[in-house]
Amino acid sequence: MTQGLDIDAMLKRYAERAAAVKKRNLPPVGGDERKMFIKQTEDDFMDFSIISDATASFEDGVLTLSIDFNPKT
Repeated sequence: MTQGLDIDAMLKRYAERAAAVKKRNLPPVGGDERKMFIKQTEDDFMDFSIISDATASFEDGVLTLSIDFNPKT
């Protein structure tokens, strides 16, 4: 499964997904469906952005993503 795994390319795809979510058009829905769609879009953007900012390492068959949540100064 790990043969051909390009971790940098994977993280780049997550960054591209985050950017795509930002450009996602709001479908013609209203009410609760609209709220659910907006919430899902916000969650998708946050998740994809967090993963794309990770520092990755692959050792002994284990992929580790480190994510620094400390404020940047």
